[in-house]
Amino acid sequence: AIHTLHQLEIENRNATEQEQDILSKYVGWGGLADAFDEKRDAWADEYHELKNTLTEGEYTAARESTLNAHYTSPVIIRGIYRALEQIGFKGGNILEPSMGIGNFFGLLPDSMQNSRLYGVELDSISGRIAGQLYQNASISVNGFETVQMPDSFFDVAVGNVPFGDFKVLDKRYDKHHWLIHDYFFGKTLDKVRPGGI
Repeated sequence: AIHTLHQLEIENRNATEQEQDILSKYVGWGGLADAFDEKRDAWADEYHELKNTLTEGEYTAARESTLNAHYTSPVIIRGIYRALEQIGFKGGNILEPSMGIGNFFGLLPDSMQNSRLYGVELDSISGRIAGQLYQNASISVNGFETVQMPDSFFDVAVGNVPFGDFKVLDKRYDKHHWLIHDYFFGKTLDKVRPGGI
């Protein structure tokens, strides 16, 4: 998937359907910290492949994402969308504030296809893959704390935010002293319109 992404960027073009199939299999680095440890002999091939494939910035970001890059199972995503359908949601502005490669977008039911999709992803590789997979979505490859989005704009927010015992610096929210997951919940709630979900 990473090789395909790099080739698309070199050629400055969008992915074909076949290339999107390759990109969609990318699962991020959650739980794979050993692949970034040069002392782990069992992971030596993977370590060298990563060092030779990723830029220094991509490598650093990938290594830092090993604690939080856990993608949501399709069964969970489908359950969330069933609940939204039962509530009566038929479409609108949808925000995924920590999207990975965008599995929530990929499993959007037919009944909600007229929605406008907005996503945010900190990890460059995951975010760039999401941009290739969902070429009509508005995707920002940045930290959620740096993205400027209007309050009360989104009809629905979905996703699986990062959890951890650390904080995000964002002047608007620093006074709350929230851990990262609480920060994502708080900021996302401000972005959802009154009566939104």
